Amino acid sequence: MKTTLEIPDPIFRRAKAIAAQQGIPLRQFVTEAVEEKVRTKSAGGEKPWLKLAGKLRHLRKETARINQLIEREFERIEPEEWA
Repeated sequence: MKTTLEIPDPIFRRAKAIAAQQGIPLRQFVTEAVEEKVRTKSAGGEKPWLKLAGKLRHLRKETARINQLIEREFERIEPEEWA
């Protein structure tokens, strides 16, 4: 299928240069780039950083416990603060 795209000049020049370095037509380079982007988006639909954050899920209870301790300490009034 043919289509028309508007690509900013700096990106176009860089893509064209990389395609030339790889010895492939710009059309193939763009197709591969779009395929990679589509594959990445459809492979779970998650943001990459979310995978890392999800691995810390087991620390939720500990984080809540620490936050409660911090809150309790901030609620305490030291006698020297009232003098």
